[in-house]
Amino acid sequence: MSETELSRRELLVTGAYALGTALLWPRLGRAEDRTAWLEVAKKSPLAYISPLAKDGSESRCHGEVWFFLDAGDVVIATGTKTWKARALAAGRDRARVWVGDFGPYAKAPEKLQTAPSFVAKARIDGDRAVFGRLLAAYATKYPDEWGKWKPRFESSYADGSRVVIRYQA
Repeated sequence: MSETELSRRELLVTGAYALGTALLWPRLGRAEDRTAWLEVAKKSPLAYISPLAKDGSESRCHGEVWFFLDAGDVVIATGTKTWKARALAAGRDRARVWVGDFGPYAKAPEKLQTAPSFVAKARIDGDRAVFGRLLAAYATKYPDEWGKWKPRFESSYADGSRVVIRYQA
């Protein structure tokens, strides 16, 4: 065998290394490191959420939402009939959460593949104090739109048609 030829073993090892790198590379850009993720989340106006199927694959449902960070968790308020709330009610309590400012999801799917993200466990948070903190955070974070939306959030939370969902790492 000449110096330029690969042995079968070298070929297999090189191929396995290349495949492993190709599979792991997209994950490296996802900032699974919680500290890096939090730094981006602190500056991000939006979170993008997708419920996960039992096999861990992402749902067809994806969407951008307003959020606030509460003790390092992503917290949102959403209608009880939205896919986020329905997925949770159906027992799908795991989700992938991305942060960044990519505009509407329909224009962002490729960008999300390299955006900071984490797999979260979701739960309804019925603590009224958390909802109060959400209102205060949204007033600061989304001042231009909040005047229009605050009454809707308050009334729908009061009548039970809006819930608070907490996404924990």
